[in-house]
Amino acid sequence: MVLKYSLCFKLFSKMAVTMTKLLLIAALLLPLAASAQKYTQSEIENFKSEAKAVTVIRDNWGVPHIYGKTDADAVFGLMYAECEDNFKGVEQNYLYQFGKLAEVDGDKSLYQDVTLQLIADTADAIKDYNTAAPWFKKLMNAFADGVNYFLYTHPNVKPVVFQHFEPWYTLMFTDGSVSATVTGGINMNETRDFYGGGGQKLGAVYKPDLNERETGSNGFAIAPSRSASGHALLYINPHVPFYFRSEVQISSDEGLDVYGAVTWGQFFVYQGFNPHCGWMHTSSYADVGDLYAEKMTKKDGQWYYEYNGALKPVTSRKLTLKVKNGDHTDEKTITGYYTHHGPVLGSRDGKWLALKANNRSYNALLESWLITKANTFAEYKKAMDLLSNATNNTVYADDQGNTAFWYGNFMPRRDPKLDWTMPVDGSTPATEWQGLHKLDELVHVYNPATGWIENCNSSPFTSSGKSSLDEAKYPAYMAPRGQNYRAINAIKLLSNNEKLTLDELVAKGYDHYLAAFDVLLPPLFSAYEQGPDSVKNRLAEPVKILQQWDKRSAANSVATTVAVEWGTLMMMQLPPAKTVEESTYQTERVKKLLQTMAAKQLTDLLTQAVKNLNKRYGTWKTPWGEVNRYQRPADGVTFSDSAASLPVGLTSSMFGQLPSFVSRTMNTKKRYGYSGNSFIAAVEFGTRIKAKTIITGGESFDPASKHYTDEAGMYIDGKFKDVLFYKEDVLKHAERTYHPGD
Repeated sequence: MVLKYSLCFKLFSKMAVTMTKLLLIAALLLPLAASAQKYTQSEIENFKSEAKAVTVIRDNWGVPHIYGKTDADAVFGLMYAECEDNFKGVEQNYLYQFGKLAEVDGDKSLYQDVTLQLIADTADAIKDYNTAAPWFKKLMNAFADGVNYFLYTHPNVKPVVFQHFEPWYTLMFTDGSVSATVTGGINMNETRDFYGGGGQKLGAVYKPDLNERETGSNGFAIAPSRSASGHALLYINPHVPFYFRSEVQISSDEGLDVYGAVTWGQFFVYQGFNPHCGWMHTSSYADVGDLYAEKMTKKDGQWYYEYNGALKPVTSRKLTLKVKNGDHTDEKTITGYYTHHGPVLGSRDGKWLALKANNRSYNALLESWLITKANTFAEYKKAMDLLSNATNNTVYADDQGNTAFWYGNFMPRRDPKLDWTMPVDGSTPATEWQGLHKLDELVHVYNPATGWIENCNSSPFTSSGKSSLDEAKYPAYMAPRGQNYRAINAIKLLSNNEKLTLDELVAKGYDHYLAAFDVLLPPLFSAYEQGPDSVKNRLAEPVKILQQWDKRSAANSVATTVAVEWGTLMMMQLPPAKTVEESTYQTERVKKLLQTMAAKQLTDLLTQAVKNLNKRYGTWKTPWGEVNRYQRPADGVTFSDSAASLPVGLTSSMFGQLPSFVSRTMNTKKRYGYSGNSFIAAVEFGTRIKAKTIITGGESFDPASKHYTDEAGMYIDGKFKDVLFYKEDVLKHAERTYHPGD
């Protein structure tokens, strides 16, 4: 073996010069060679032709303004720009939608993939694409071309799964929400037990498994009567995981001109505005997906379910899943089951649970596009008449002075006497949906006399103060009646008669008041006064600080640190919500908790909070800004106390603060933000658009770019940048102008 190795080494040495030359040539030709394996010459020529019709102008904040002759040109440019900024985020969202996360994450994501593949069939998406309106098919083609042209021109970018994007992919991802998949309240453990237990568990015992997590957003619409300028105002404030969306403008000679937030991988502005109207989507808790409890029988190896006095055969579909396992990939095949209600996602109490929902549809994508081109209230309503957005509420304002709010959009008509938050009997036609409610039948408010609208994922029946709707007129499944402390704060801020400027609207949106402590602290103070001397001596100083506190979070506030630590321990005492809808009743659940807690428990938790802070930081007298930090690590996950970071005075919205900064320790002593305020916009709809925005950190995902954290300080303090909406202003602040591929 030594001899063979020596001879080979000598031979290689003689060829070194020649090989070096060949490698140099190969390196120069690498982009062409790598791409030629994926794309035909016809495709490449088409890409280049499309690119010439698109101009991208990056402004002084790195925001891409994309201009095309046609809507399809603009879509092509948008997708190219999205991939420039964050191709990883684009692919990640499609891995989720296609049920392919396990190909990257391994077994931990397997049953999430199973759920997604059960719910959405790629064959249906392909069918929708093939039968799409020609003009809409052009947009989907442009979507795929924009992504593929990016991959062609950037062979160094290595997709983990999707080597070539197809136009119909867009029809697998038709909703820009964070939680865009409706599952009817079933949890992943139930799906894992059903499909991974070696046989369907007919007698499984149901145990709720709902996590309290940040799923909030705020939307405010201000009528001209309440605006200092006499023009309608809109405040767009989604709370999502950081860096979940990008800020963009897309325009065309066909009338498209829209600015706002785009979810990675989508070709429509999800939350934003055009020259005439704007919209904010908040996550909806309307009941739009139902579980049907199916009575099962097995005969001759075939499953049947009982329906209307007869047995109907269960249908099945083979799901093929690839699962990363170390340095190789395993392939698993799972048989998915379906009744006429939908996919079977699990079982409870001897019955299979089939989901009926509207998670993926052609009309959902079409609606998402058409609202961006609406120029009037009537046109916006016409787009919403497609009734296909299953997860969002909408707060709206326009240049004619209209303000509006819809709780949900896709809303099945059902028997109001049944509890649709729980599984219903799948064996009877009495539980079938009876069509959809019309747009004007939904819970909605048009131009309320109070002059303002708020929605903070809260009860729609308090959305406009005295002009709010009568909840008795609507079936319970249309909207839960639950309230949260954010909404209480928003209603208080908007209920006076002051006329707001755009800057004053931003200031209200960044209000630091923690309304939950109006309810939490009085029982604590009472318990302290009733407690023994040992408690009073031990807690005298932290209680005094809390008593003197104005309940506003601040970076230099010790009271904020103590309150958040103690308040978090308090919230952990809440009994788990049995349903998603029940989890929205925050104020009522906290009220019940306080009624059942003993005084000693309240003071004991404060004692625990003080101990926690002493252990973690050396002293409980630590200002909030020393504890609570903003940091954007290069890899997105490795936070460090020794690396540069900024103090943050904000808290999570759990305690009623309107802006949200959710933080926790990340294998660190200090807490670092990871979710909350993302893209935010404040818009005034006059004869010309006047708008201000901010985005978490910055537009770029490149740590070397000045736009990686150039907005971080402004984001923390609520100081927004002016939007460059009109092209003449964009050109004055242009940092880079190019065609895709340049």
